[in-house]
Amino acid sequence: QVQLRESGGGSVQPGGSLTLSCTTSGFTLRGLAVAWFRQAPGKERLGVATINSEGRVSYADVVKGRFTISKDNAENNLYLQMNNLRPEDSAMYRCAAGNTVGKILSGNGVWGQWTQVTVAS
Repeated sequence: QVQLRESGGGSVQPGGSLTLSCTTSGFTLRGLAVAWFRQAPGKERLGVATINSEGRVSYADVVKGRFTISKDNAENNLYLQMNNLRPEDSAMYRCAAGNTVGKILSGNGVWGQWTQVTVAS
């Protein structure tokens, strides 16, 4: 069964760090585009970070310099390292993988489950 399993969400104080992970089951991330999304209540889904199928990395402006997307060498795990977290980063986060970023954005691909990140004092 093809799956992405997320872990690492939770609560942290402003300025703190969290790392989200997604582990593949039934496939490898090699040659695929990957992405992290978030959605807060009442807000639209935001593409936080992507790695396209050629390995180019892109970030949303609101997380540039604070978040890092990466894959492990075995290409079975996807990570989102989040530093200097702010209350406005609080949201549900979700990983995805697909043939291209465009296909992921159109809903085609493999999606992890949502995981909550809460940044509060």
